[in-house]
Amino acid sequence: MRSTFLFCVLIFAFFSGFSQKYNQYDAEGKRHGKWKKKYENTDHIRYEGTFDHGKEIGEFKFYKPSSDGSPTAIKTFSKDNDTILVKYFTKKGKIISEGRMIDKDRVGLWKYYHNDSKKIMMTEHYQSGKLHGEQLTYFDNGQLTEKNSYIEGKREGKRIMYSEDGIKIKEFTYENDQLHGITKYFDTKGELIIEGNYKRDRKDGIWNYYENGKLSEQKLFPLQQGGNNN
Repeated sequence: MRSTFLFCVLIFAFFSGFSQKYNQYDAEGKRHGKWKKKYENTDHIRYEGTFDHGKEIGEFKFYKPSSDGSPTAIKTFSKDNDTILVKYFTKKGKIISEGRMIDKDRVGLWKYYHNDSKKIMMTEHYQSGKLHGEQLTYFDNGQLTEKNSYIEGKREGKRIMYSEDGIKIKEFTYENDQLHGITKYFDTKGELIIEGNYKRDRKDGIWNYYENGKLSEQKLFPLQQGGNNN
């Protein structure tokens, strides 16, 4: 009888200790150790990870109520700095995108993937949460489809678009996130068909139109009321 009682006590202590491994606080009331948080009034886990006296460290997994047990985001926290490695996933566990963050701001290189989660769909660069640098977008076959340039979240410089065969079909010029400068359109063979200038998002000056490599029409913008400026 005594041995049975001691056995029950040990079992109870074991399971009590196990349950206490999660959601604990340190002496200052900060989260410490392994944590699991559930969505309110459900058994669905919202996130799980480890705290070191209030600071997230290592891998944190985040879930949606409909994620079927697979994390939709994984954030890996460094113990030595504020940089966070972030990965986003589909419900089936395929990677959608990955990059780094500091607090809630994206920084550095971010990668986005096509549905197969292997081929790159887009790469872009961030600085303090804003697009800053070159943004490249790719077709499923790996061919570049679009190239943009950003400075502090705004388009600046050339925006070029390509066909799946790698032929340039459009070229725009931006300044302070507005169309400003030369614009060109090309046919599927890469031959120029339209060219002209924009000034603060509006067509400005003489626009040239080509057929079979020869100038066929010119228009002056802004258009005069009641006329085509042919």
